[in-house]
Amino acid sequence: MMETLDSLLPVAILLSSLLPGLAIFMVAEDSHWLRGLLNMTGALVKLVLVGMLVWGVYHDHSYDAELVLAPGLSLVLQADALSVLFVTLSSVLWLVTTVYAIGYLEHSPNRSRFFGFFSLCVTATIGIALAGNLFTFVVFYEILTLATYPLVSHRGTPDATAGARAYLAYTMTGGAVLMIGAVWLQTLIGPVDFTQGGLLAEQPEALHGQFIIIFVLLLAGLGVKAALVPLHGWLPRSMVAPAPVSALLHAVAVVKAGAFGIVRLVYDIYGVEFAHALGLLTLLGVLASVTILYGSIMALSQDGLKKRLAYSTVSQVSYIALGASIFGPVATIGGMVHLVHQGIMKITLFLCAGNYAETLGVHKVSEMDGIGRRMPWTTLAFSVGALGMIGIPPIAGFISKWYLGLGAIKADMPWVLLVLGASTLLNAAYFLPILFRAWFREPPPHWPHEDIPRRRLETHATLLWPPLITAALCLLAGLFAAAPFSPLEWTTLIARREYP
Repeated sequence: MMETLDSLLPVAILLSSLLPGLAIFMVAEDSHWLRGLLNMTGALVKLVLVGMLVWGVYHDHSYDAELVLAPGLSLVLQADALSVLFVTLSSVLWLVTTVYAIGYLEHSPNRSRFFGFFSLCVTATIGIALAGNLFTFVVFYEILTLATYPLVSHRGTPDATAGARAYLAYTMTGGAVLMIGAVWLQTLIGPVDFTQGGLLAEQPEALHGQFIIIFVLLLAGLGVKAALVPLHGWLPRSMVAPAPVSALLHAVAVVKAGAFGIVRLVYDIYGVEFAHALGLLTLLGVLASVTILYGSIMALSQDGLKKRLAYSTVSQVSYIALGASIFGPVATIGGMVHLVHQGIMKITLFLCAGNYAETLGVHKVSEMDGIGRRMPWTTLAFSVGALGMIGIPPIAGFISKWYLGLGAIKADMPWVLLVLGASTLLNAAYFLPILFRAWFREPPPHWPHEDIPRRRLETHATLLWPPLITAALCLLAGLFAAAPFSPLEWTTLIARREYP
């Protein structure tokens, strides 16, 4: 009986967003209360189920479910410490983003279609997180691509359609390359289960040359969604999407799916020691470093606020890959904890950008003079996210950079410190001018488009509270980094298991 319940929990977590999502497609456009009820019920139920999963995995309980499709081909859902980290992040941020999206899209057409695909995106992300083998990962990875396309093109404008087509072209190509690598690897060794410490080190040395090529293929496929240079082109173009979609792309689902896949590739397919022996970590480290610096340099010249944030994502997500490329437990902690820290900081920034656009019609950095006086709480939340991205203590981003730098020293890789230092200076160069404009310059006589007049709350409550909550999480994750169940403590647990 207990084994049956253990198998049902991962499935129930998956269904808690899938079933409401399918139901939402059939909800009439004017049924606001029913659509909201389905959205919020699914998000809250998922959060409760994930809480049960966290408690169980923390106490070394195992959860897995398997559906055999053919000999050697199974869909497997399995919970380990790494998957729980990603599942928890996705579930918490889905709840916050759902509340925000309900307010943001209040007068938008096609809301049932939007929220239906929104739920399918989260379902696919949860499937990626809980995938117990490479086949299951690839299946949900492709579902995520298809489910996100209608969200990017939601507004139906020429720009939205062009951005969605670019997104689809990049991600479908990346998915095809990923599938080629996955099929090749399974042909050589059989089912590719995610295994702590990897499963390739014991394979014959004659296969090592093929393993190197397969690693490159898998990394390229994952690198599209992770926005590694030069595979990042879709990300800035997709910023025509509504703010909740941008938040979903950058903090919850698509970009994180690619970064999470790279972590799985290094630690649970190849094994970090075997990848290091083959010289593959050097390749990954170089790609991550180039991406970190390139994204930051490109962000400097962007006047569009969301485009500046998009190039910031290109840079910041590669800290996760950089952590995976540094051989040692301390850098592993820094990279994995940034999976969470970047998510809560970036979603804060995008939700604030959405508030500026919806309330005042402000879309550009050059339009933000004095905006902190008109929207102080939104700008306070934006400031927390921006300072965290720079790495100012005690915000969460400081913890990530500290562990990455310390890990580089322990691994005798001083050049990583130069990358981190240059990136931090560039982060400051493209975020601090925004904060200066917002807080210290005089506001204009009129804003481009003022949606609501001045009142006690600077914008609608459903738009204001989500970024305030995520900004608070940015602070709490830094201030209480050593607390039980904090992102840092959880990634420390993962690192201990990878480096026993």
